[in-house]
Amino acid sequence: MEVITFKKLVKGHAYLVTAVEEVVYRGTPTKLVRIRNPWGEVEWTGAWSNNAREWDSVDSSSRSKLHNRSEDGEFWMSFQDFLREFSRLEICNLTADALEASQVKKWSTSLYQGEWRRGSTAGGCRNYPATFWLNPQFKINVKHPDMVGQDNCTFLVALMQKDRRKQRKEGKDMETIGFAIYEYVGQSGVHLKRDFFLTHGSSARSELFINLREVSSRFRLPAGEYIIVPSTFEPQKEADFVLRVFSEKPTDLEEMDDEIKTDLPKVNYLDESQIDAGFKSLFRQLAGAHTSVISVTELQTILNRIISKHKDLKTDGFTQEACRSMINLMDTDGSGKLGLTEFHVLWEKIKHYLEVFRKYDVDKSGTMSSFELRMALESAGFKLNNHIFQLIILRYTEQDLSINFDDFVTCLVRLETMFSE
Repeated sequence: MEVITFKKLVKGHAYLVTAVEEVVYRGTPTKLVRIRNPWGEVEWTGAWSNNAREWDSVDSSSRSKLHNRSEDGEFWMSFQDFLREFSRLEICNLTADALEASQVKKWSTSLYQGEWRRGSTAGGCRNYPATFWLNPQFKINVKHPDMVGQDNCTFLVALMQKDRRKQRKEGKDMETIGFAIYEYVGQSGVHLKRDFFLTHGSSARSELFINLREVSSRFRLPAGEYIIVPSTFEPQKEADFVLRVFSEKPTDLEEMDDEIKTDLPKVNYLDESQIDAGFKSLFRQLAGAHTSVISVTELQTILNRIISKHKDLKTDGFTQEACRSMINLMDTDGSGKLGLTEFHVLWEKIKHYLEVFRKYDVDKSGTMSSFELRMALESAGFKLNNHIFQLIILRYTEQDLSINFDDFVTCLVRLETMFSE
């Protein structure tokens, strides 16, 4: 139920400020604010309202210009009453397409749509340095100062979360959102990592993180390149967003995402004579006396027997599907099985993967978090963009967004197979 004050203001209503004026009241300049109730039914009855006595002490020209007695929902009040009665003022900035073609000056607008996703791009705000760097990053190049002889450029950043009003029917409320801006000089096509944000302070940021549909702030910074990092306040909060940058002069806005590429060590197939005698003996023992190759089932048995000895690793064991992927990667003769040299190369790969896994299992939990996974994949030779990383999270991580060693190996094997085709 709406609550109406004794001076006829409706609590919780969003009023509009439509004008500001200054009049001389009893010899003293007085600032007035014109306000409109969009519902047009209830009007302010305090000082400077439609029927207030204050208008009798204003000169006739000002009174005829400003005073309106009709009940249209629009009214005047003093600036002091405005400060006392209202708690928040939001400034609406018109976009370029909202202006008439005859306007002399227009905003230059850059727009980008993005998303925060659990485990991959929802890193939370700067209070979470271990994950903040995973948020989407955008580089803006402001190179045209506002005026000749000056260095500063004015621009406005607006971050809006999409479809939240529609999702409210599903019980989802607005996320708490905001952004930070960092000065940056460097190459494009690189998603900045944690070390950058640990060693660089922000040049500017949104005034606050708040659970509103849109957060916007105006900035005046020296010409140069900057990184805008939009985020939710806490990690692991999902939402789609629109990032817009408005400026008086044209600016360039681009997403800072890694270019997809690999840096894998060259596979070195040794001649059987070069392979250690102990390894040969192990292979013959595993393959059996009557064959010189290992099948999918035998490979699964071998790997699960070995991995079970590593008590520090949490694993469900390699599946036949995972082992078949390994054979597909290493099978050079198309036999569907692994010979001695092929198994030797696979074994060296798995040992390398184990080193990487242990390095990035920072908390020594025996699993790797999704946030640790991105750095581990890059260390293993795979630089991936946000979209592919999101797909990997969906495919290989557990419900708590952790990944076991066997799934980590399977992921790397399939990535290498994909890039080698």
